[in-house]
Amino acid sequence: MNVYSKYAPNVFVAKCPEMHQKGETITLTTKHGKEHECIVFNLVGRAKDGSYLYSIVRADGFNSQEYAKRKAEKLEGYAANAASKSNEAWQASHEGREFLSLGEPIKIGHHSERRHRALIERNHNRMHKSVELQRKSDDYANRAKYWESKAKTINLSMPESLEYYEFKLEEAKERHADIKSGKVERYHSFSLQYAKKEVNEISKKLNLARKLWAE
Repeated sequence: MNVYSKYAPNVFVAKCPEMHQKGETITLTTKHGKEHECIVFNLVGRAKDGSYLYSIVRADGFNSQEYAKRKAEKLEGYAANAASKSNEAWQASHEGREFLSLGEPIKIGHHSERRHRALIERNHNRMHKSVELQRKSDDYANRAKYWESKAKTINLSMPESLEYYEFKLEEAKERHADIKSGKVERYHSFSLQYAKKEVNEISKKLNLARKLWAE
């Protein structure tokens, strides 16, 4: 049975007991028993048990960007729903507003005392509920923004990462050279070291991207 196996951060590959060819469509089973059709790219190694490890993409086009996009849309829906309920609770908290605006004191012992106290308590509870729902809406909205940003992120799980990291490496190398030559000002004593570190880190990602997605 072909299954998913974590190969690197954000990257899952196909772990297969048999060999497959590039471009072949295979079925992978998740740990929860769901099945996905995937397209084979490159053989990236062998597992300890002898299984073959292949870079793959979902045949239906689903990837980490699509996951993030759907996550953001789902959270946006939650935020809108919570905001709507918050508004409903706020509107309901105005029950008897005209009467309460008169500032009439509670008449102790009068037949209206119980209704008066109950009205104030209902409105207090509704306002509290409105505030809590608005906080929840804001939390959902903030989380949605996070996933929206993720939906625009290119990572090693995508074939596009090969071209992306080739570009980023050239950019990082140019910046390192400019700092070294003095063309770009060193803002602190470690500017050059940090620039070199960035070059090294992107180089590692590019090497992995080539292993995963190069023709």
